[in-house]
Amino acid sequence: MLGLVAAFFTTTANIPQAIKVIKTSSTKSISALTYAMLFIGMALWVAYGIIRNDIPIILANSIAGVLCGIILVMKLLPNKKEHI
Repeated sequence: MLGLVAAFFTTTANIPQAIKVIKTSSTKSISALTYAMLFIGMALWVAYGIIRNDIPIILANSIAGVLCGIILVMKLLPNKKEHI
């Protein structure tokens, strides 16, 4: 049970930031390095889950990785609004 609660919070932790970035198109205050490291960590967790055939690890980190990836891509892509 504790593992499910932990997985829920780590999986959904990026949702508020992703919503804010999508709504405002602003990534000024976000560290690309932080999100790159998070994304790599989540990808490694997915790989570990695949090796161990552990569906909860695969699902939780895949979802979190997609959210993290959205934020990272928006950070790395040029934003014309922020350059004005």
